[in-house]
Amino acid sequence: MLNFTYDIPTRIHFGRGEIKALSGELETCAKKVLVVTGQGSVKRNGIFNDVVREIKKAGIPFVELTGIKPNPRLKSVYRGIEICKAEGVDFILAVGGGSVIDASKAIAAGAKYKNDVWDFFTKDVVCTEAVPLGAVLTLAATGSEMNSYGVITKEDTERKLAFGTPLVRPVFSILDPEYTYTVNKYHTSAGIVDIMVHIFEEYFSAPPTAVVQDRIAEALLKVCIKYGPIACKKPKDYEARANILWAGTLALNGLLGNGKSGDWASHGIEHEISAIYDITHGVGLGIIVPNWMKVVLSKNTLDKFVEFGINVWDVDKDKGKEKIANIAIEKTRDFFTALGVPSKLSAVSVPQDRFRDMAKGAIESYGQVGSFKKLSEEDIVKILTFSL
Repeated sequence: MLNFTYDIPTRIHFGRGEIKALSGELETCAKKVLVVTGQGSVKRNGIFNDVVREIKKAGIPFVELTGIKPNPRLKSVYRGIEICKAEGVDFILAVGGGSVIDASKAIAAGAKYKNDVWDFFTKDVVCTEAVPLGAVLTLAATGSEMNSYGVITKEDTERKLAFGTPLVRPVFSILDPEYTYTVNKYHTSAGIVDIMVHIFEEYFSAPPTAVVQDRIAEALLKVCIKYGPIACKKPKDYEARANILWAGTLALNGLLGNGKSGDWASHGIEHEISAIYDITHGVGLGIIVPNWMKVVLSKNTLDKFVEFGINVWDVDKDKGKEKIANIAIEKTRDFFTALGVPSKLSAVSVPQDRFRDMAKGAIESYGQVGSFKKLSEEDIVKILTFSL
């Protein structure tokens, strides 16, 4: 196990009706709030009204930034930064899913920076100050509610990149499973895949001696396998939504990555796809990951796939290592398909003509793509071709 320091100061208010904690939180840390939302769903389903009620209870003025899209755009971040500076905002409240929270993190960093916020994504510039933020989560997927990372897309250059600093980790996050009831099946499924792939990115990584993390990872994967289909079929099943919601947070709050190197190749490849074609992130991952598994499976990685097959998918341990590994990969694909996630890039209108560009872009953006197995340009093209 590698050395690590683990400190997550985000307060989580989890459960039915926990929006009541918002007014007290804001009273201690805000004088004027920027409320950041997506494309209108929180206003249609009543969540925004709950938020406004608590803000008014705290007696704090607020301004709004609406219209944050999935795969959040840099131009929306710029708009948020302008509002913060013009209005004297000293706290940001993200009300939505991971895209809204990620945009809010970039706004938080940019509002205290005299130059272009995109520097944090493309240059060796360290964020030294940020506006504090909190979150009211409405979608189980990215884990952005309890981590220090955000991903933003710059449309004109077709770049989708991440940045990270502890300064943009939410001060608090409110997680009410009932706030995810109105998420449709497609995005519920995509969120579940996103959660599972976050776990994979840490699970399929070195060193193999981080046993505690791997056993926790396997337990979270089994939670997704049990409760994911229930959440899709019965969107108002509280226990299913609650378990998926909390699994999503734990999947990417640093717990599973402690003492490990992390792989993140699948995310690097998917970011290239969604930067160009604007597909749903979890859907892109669901298409790519089983094919990534096929390409990285070798004698050097076989034992981990065997562990995965036996401990997560309950494959008979007497079947032989190679068969166990291949069954585990097929079960992963079958599970994603059963959730309703497409299995081919062609199903989401992604053609083959830019695969080479995507492979080059992933290597340019991330340097080394993958740690479980370092992927070459040809490896990435092969994964994309298998995914077509």
